[in-house]
Amino acid sequence: MVWLFLILVAPLVAFAADSTGQHQYQVSCAPCHGPQGEGGRGPALAIAKLPRAPDDAALASIVALGIPGTQMPGTRMTADERQQLIGYVRGLGVAKSAPVEGNARAGEDLFWGKAHCGQCHTVGPRGGRLGPDLTEIALRRSPAHLRATLLDPAANIPDSFTFYRRVVFTPDNFVEVRVVTRAGKSITGVRVDEDAFSIQLRDASDRTYSFRKDELRELVKSWGKTPMPGYRDILNDSELRDVVAYLSSLRGSE
Repeated sequence: MVWLFLILVAPLVAFAADSTGQHQYQVSCAPCHGPQGEGGRGPALAIAKLPRAPDDAALASIVALGIPGTQMPGTRMTADERQQLIGYVRGLGVAKSAPVEGNARAGEDLFWGKAHCGQCHTVGPRGGRLGPDLTEIALRRSPAHLRATLLDPAANIPDSFTFYRRVVFTPDNFVEVRVVTRAGKSITGVRVDEDAFSIQLRDASDRTYSFRKDELRELVKSWGKTPMPGYRDILNDSELRDVVAYLSSLRGSE
């Protein structure tokens, strides 16, 4: 009778643990990483190898403490809850990802050509530095999120400068800045770094400036704004699919 009890109950216990891990994921992770780990505002997790979490200990640390300089916050899960979540996340990497529509080769030509993405974004050793490095963008963002960003860039600016963060890192705090010097010169760019006394920014021509704040006539931080244009009227549907296909192929040296 004992053996029969174990045979009947063991699968139920395993199912309960899996369901708990799935519940933890849907509550804490899915809003950013996608319902199936496909990615969104956060990196895709339905991949065989997580770049920042090669083993369970590393993944547990990320779940508990977050990742400084990114949008990933820490959590208050118990050790058991973390382990259940880790098991569920590892299972997501076993599933095969759906194929991405579009022609990646054509998308690459559009990226460096008609769309002018390379003026601001780096892929490998090539491109500008005003926008984020896209060399491994496929490991961080889903095709759906990439398309949404192309159509409405301002809607997808990282917003983890919110009040609940005890420590805020500048790379996690994207903001467009306009400064006016005492001589009346106006410069607009993306903030590179800042402290209580100075600010550094990079403009669209890839030139970097550094100013003491007490030497400025005006300093305006435009939260929620981005120099990136929307491509709704620049690329047609077929071209958008091709660019997304190209971006979805960028996995660095993986």
